[in-house]
Amino acid sequence: MLGGSELDPLTDNYDMDYGVPYNEMPDTTQGTSFFIATIVITVVLICIMLVCGVGNFLFIATLARYKKLRNITNLLIANLAISDFIVSVVCCPFLVDYYVVKQLSWDHGLVLCASINYIRTVSLYVSTNALLAIAADRYMAIVHPLRPRMKYQTAYCLITGVWIVPILISIPSAFFASETMYPHGGASATHNTHKTFCAQIWPVDQQAYYRSYFLFIFALEFLGPIFVMALYYTRIFRELWFRNVPGFQTEQIRKWLRGRRKTVMVLIMILMAYILCCAPYYGFTILRDFHPTLISRQRNSLVAFYIIECIAMSNSMINTFCFVSVKNNTVKYLKRNVLLCWRSTYTPRIPVDMIDIQTFSMPEPRKFFHSSIV
Repeated sequence: MLGGSELDPLTDNYDMDYGVPYNEMPDTTQGTSFFIATIVITVVLICIMLVCGVGNFLFIATLARYKKLRNITNLLIANLAISDFIVSVVCCPFLVDYYVVKQLSWDHGLVLCASINYIRTVSLYVSTNALLAIAADRYMAIVHPLRPRMKYQTAYCLITGVWIVPILISIPSAFFASETMYPHGGASATHNTHKTFCAQIWPVDQQAYYRSYFLFIFALEFLGPIFVMALYYTRIFRELWFRNVPGFQTEQIRKWLRGRRKTVMVLIMILMAYILCCAPYYGFTILRDFHPTLISRQRNSLVAFYIIECIAMSNSMINTFCFVSVKNNTVKYLKRNVLLCWRSTYTPRIPVDMIDIQTFSMPEPRKFFHSSIV
């Protein structure tokens, strides 16, 4: 941070970067806006813990229990589930304490501050990469059905990349995480009315590096994946809705098409939800870090950012709901074979390889095309 041992790093940075004098720093924890924001953040974080914690645990446990369910697509989905599950179990309890219980005061030390920031950042990028990998898998299965499917060795390499890239590019979020004291109660605050701020704060003399890093991340983990996924799903949409299946369409083929179309619509909804949840986060960050004077003097600018941040995190709930509810009997199957099977010797009558959590494992189109030609 800035030099000067007598100055608070956060307030000094706030003054030089945003042009706000120390004695004019707003107290964001006072007022109706913060109270409403606290309620919103509480509801969102608790819902994330319940929905993502329970839902993703059931999904992961089902894959762990039934080996035949571990097809390529389900393994890719599992990365998304694991990422969201870690955030819901590890990060959300600390965030509830920070935002709600302590009202923007961090009391868990620098190591945990850096760790929570790092895990949240890694999770965001893993989710993006996993969605991109799922889109690529669906593109190859639907648009190029006659080409060989992805092998498990290739899938494992892809999954490694889904995690390794976020783990590496998220290191600055931990390295620059810091605990900083800030006055609570305005200019009249005494030494007993300070709180501890936990966030990623770059030194002022490295702002050029930060902005370059942010633009790199913005292109690599938001604009690029969205553009590629949009191309994939546009081509898939055209393939399923505007291309006629050769040969006589049996009821089985029509059923297959309906299943594939429903799957694609779910994936498109997930992509749209991702854009709607994360675009405000990136947009606000660009405004805050590239044009800080536009929002820095607004009393509730930080409160607005906290709500936007929670909206971005809530995307994990949407993913969980969509993947679990692709078919109506999914929840029933999970309850029957996960919650009960741990204590019983129940064996499902339907072969496991025919169930596949009812997500994306529909018969390959080439089988139907071949049989129709014959």
